Amino acid sequence: MIKRLSKCIREYKLPSILAPIFIAIEVILEVFIPLIMGKLIDNGIYKEDTAYVLKTGVFLVFLCALSLASGVASGTAAAKASSGFAKNLRHDMYHNVQSFSFANIDKFSTSSLVTRLTTDVTNLQNAYQMIIRIAVRSPAMLIFSLSMALSINAKISLIFLCVIPFLAVGLYLIVSHAHPIFKRVFKTYDKLNNVVGENLHGIRVVKSFVREDKEEEKFKTVSGTIYSDTKKAESILAFNAPIMQFSAYLCMLLIAWFGARLIVSTGEADMTTGDLFSVITYTMQILSTLMMLSMIFVMLTMSKAAGERVCEVLQEKSDLHSPQNPVIQVADGSISFENVGFSYSKTSENLCLKNVNISIKSGETVGIIGATGSSKTSFVQLIPRLYDVTEGTLKVGGVDVREYDLDTLRNEVAMVLQKNVLFSGTIKDNLRWGNENATDEEMIEACRLAQADPFIREMPEGYDTYIEQGGTNVSGGQKQRICIARSLLKKPKILILDDSTSAVDTKTDALIRMAFKQYIPETTKIIIAQRISSIQDADKIIVLDGGEVSAFGTHDELMKTSDIYREVYTSQVKGGNENE
Repeated sequence: MIKRLSKCIREYKLPSILAPIFIAIEVILEVFIPLIMGKLIDNGIYKEDTAYVLKTGVFLVFLCALSLASGVASGTAAAKASSGFAKNLRHDMYHNVQSFSFANIDKFSTSSLVTRLTTDVTNLQNAYQMIIRIAVRSPAMLIFSLSMALSINAKISLIFLCVIPFLAVGLYLIVSHAHPIFKRVFKTYDKLNNVVGENLHGIRVVKSFVREDKEEEKFKTVSGTIYSDTKKAESILAFNAPIMQFSAYLCMLLIAWFGARLIVSTGEADMTTGDLFSVITYTMQILSTLMMLSMIFVMLTMSKAAGERVCEVLQEKSDLHSPQNPVIQVADGSISFENVGFSYSKTSENLCLKNVNISIKSGETVGIIGATGSSKTSFVQLIPRLYDVTEGTLKVGGVDVREYDLDTLRNEVAMVLQKNVLFSGTIKDNLRWGNENATDEEMIEACRLAQADPFIREMPEGYDTYIEQGGTNVSGGQKQRICIARSLLKKPKILILDDSTSAVDTKTDALIRMAFKQYIPETTKIIIAQRISSIQDADKIIVLDGGEVSAFGTHDELMKTSDIYREVYTSQVKGGNENE
């Protein structure tokens, strides 16, 4: 884990090195100050040597100023290094997420990825800043202060060693009990983000069904779990302060007691008042250092769980990748399914698509119909290789899709998904997702084909109208038509419409299909639809039933050979006549 995380330091190695160097200088200066103060007491104040006091006082002020400057420099370098480390962490995680297949994303869940990119990285940023600063300062201060105290009076200084085993056992018990709870808390944060995201995304549904109270109860349940776990973990960590304070006060009392007795009994032969002052000061430094070390242990306990979760994302490899010598050109829009089987789970023996054998010529229009759960969406998602086939071979342009460069293949396959997504920005910004270099004329032409141009021109700002996040300020049908236009700008060899005209009226649907036939005849068009009228004029129609191809042919052929197709057609036509 540490090796993988350290790769994200990169260009921030210099401030990461400077921070501990400056902190070491600060520590050395702070360690010398009590020693000089002791000399000031013995040689200056006791002997009433004003010149020595002034000279030593000026020198102490200089050391304090230099120590302060070193501390500021160290803090600045540590802040730069930790912020840069966090920036690189987020960049690397986000970059890796972009390469994930749908299966990889399903493995983590969206809410979990958001938590890891935000909360977990922030915890690691704080831990890294603490490591390169306090984690260097504390051991250095401990070693130097203990060495100086031993050099003044070794017997008195041995008192420190008595409390170290007590502190070590206490810290071990705290860390070992708190770490599992923090791991559980981070997972609960994923659930909390999921609840909040789901609620905000579906707020209109929540309000229309008057489910605010239920959603609040759901939020309170998850939030309450975080509260109880965090309280339990913090209660364990709270033992850290009394353990450290008890050790500190015990050491100070013992040193003051034995030191004073030693001064009185030996007449300052073995120890002077200035020495006692220095040792007590070193005692405070050592014990404050131990408290800092305990804080580091606490922070590392919290950040260890975060680091493990971040590394899971960084080390995750996409299920899909381009071959070593990929094909970088798609010849045409022909599609061939050869004994194709597919399952979302690699370990499952249950296939959602079974023994599919279909051949589609380039430029053909193919409709797909079937009951809910018949794997229509799974069928089309295999074409741009959003998932890999489990069995058999799928070819596009006469080449197995696994032999293509992924970007090449997906640039030639445009999909208008079942759940249309528009991003915050103008209509032009959204259209340019299809082609970032598209001219205004090309965008207008694509919108005309998708029957989107008329309603866009009626908007206050036309094509410069701002679309809210998720497209909340346009209707479902308008959103679908903008998404279709966006896909057309790719000028693909294969266009897939996954039930993407369900929100438009039958007349507009017919106009869109007519435009496809007239203006993009060489593009292979695959249309998933629930309405027979949307695919009735297709060159071929695929009837899916339970993940298998029940029938394949023209409308007239299926009316004669497919009971399923005939039943759907009859129910829709009769329903239409009765309504009329």
